[in-house]
Amino acid sequence: MAPVRDGDGWTQCAQGHRHWGVYGAAGLLVVAPGPTVLLQHRAFWSHHGDTWGVPGGARGSQETAVETALREAFEETGLSNDGVEVVDDLVDDHGGWTYTTVLARAVSELPVHSLDNESTDVRWVALPDVDALPLHPGFAGTWPALRLLLA
Repeated sequence: MAPVRDGDGWTQCAQGHRHWGVYGAAGLLVVAPGPTVLLQHRAFWSHHGDTWGVPGGARGSQETAVETALREAFEETGLSNDGVEVVDDLVDDHGGWTYTTVLARAVSELPVHSLDNESTDVRWVALPDVDALPLHPGFAGTWPALRLLLA
């Protein structure tokens, strides 16, 4: 089980949404040759459960979005930072709360597996197949812009 961090907790943004991450949150969208992207199938009991999105979670008060995204991806999937190059990010600002999707390139489909009870599966998904999955609402909202950045 991951240690409790100072950013863990629920908060509400100016838009009236409930979010996990007192200081915001971040996730890692990794693209590998193919192209494929690394996605996480969220456990049914989690917030917006039984949907697909990127590995991620709450930011600590002293963490950058990149640090959070890389840490969370490692904790949830075992993704090694070796062979991953951060190339960009996209900030979804809800007014007082942000979710930053950090984009990265991987040299190949690096080994991953679900390491905690927050997910039922993690896998590399072919880019054209992403739209057919039931996506986490936040990820679904930013996916069109993220897809353009990946291109």
